[in-house]
Amino acid sequence: MACTIAVAGKGGVGKTTLCGLLIDWMCKNGKTPILAVDADANSNLNEVLGVEVETTLGDIRELVASADIVDESPIPAGMSKQDFMDIKFNRAIIEEDDYDMLVMGRTQGKGCYCFVNGLLTTELRRLSGGYKYILVDNEAGMEHISRGILPEVDVIVLVSDCSRRGIQAVGRIAQLIGEMEMKPKAVKLIVNRAPAAELAEGIKEEIRLQNLDLIGVVPQDEAVYEYDSEGKPTVTLPADSKVRLALNAIAEQLFTIV
Repeated sequence: MACTIAVAGKGGVGKTTLCGLLIDWMCKNGKTPILAVDADANSNLNEVLGVEVETTLGDIRELVASADIVDESPIPAGMSKQDFMDIKFNRAIIEEDDYDMLVMGRTQGKGCYCFVNGLLTTELRRLSGGYKYILVDNEAGMEHISRGILPEVDVIVLVSDCSRRGIQAVGRIAQLIGEMEMKPKAVKLIVNRAPAAELAEGIKEEIRLQNLDLIGVVPQDEAVYEYDSEGKPTVTLPADSKVRLALNAIAEQLFTIV
């Protein structure tokens, strides 16, 4: 079974950028094969990585769910929902040299999705056997994991910006992880966009109050903003980028755990 790493945090803290750079580091350091899962409804991990998305799992879920409510079913006569979903899933996988990618897509529409979510869970578990690592860029909170849609998680990386409110937000996610009895091997904290890669004493104190395990601090870097503004994949940042160097050091620590 693949080792699953989930990255979580409130919106706008840069977790998707860090996910992309972590995937890039893993590829360059032989931590492959990888299944990257963009589980954020506002998906843009593909933009960080520089890949195109044609079909999301949300699209497939909507299509299969519609089979019971439309006059003309999208599922061919004589084909089961499971077989139809198998075919669609295989087409939704974005294949790169060292990693594959799946995009969860938007949240569901009206009606009951219990059966379709069950198919989704089955497919993800089936696929996980072909990878050494699964890296999940989670949406704000832990919805996909709490619903049991994604595989069991081995390591959770919480990402916060350099603010007291941000630390409090990931502290609440850490509390939710405990309440859900997920029992990952480790829950680590990355503080992103810190001026000069340093934390004020008040932020350090809040980290202690929230009982969070800090694994690293990533500095504010204008190059990330410039790349985003110009539509350049963040993974093409130069090797001496401050963000890349900081993330590389964090990745080395992280993979002593996984």
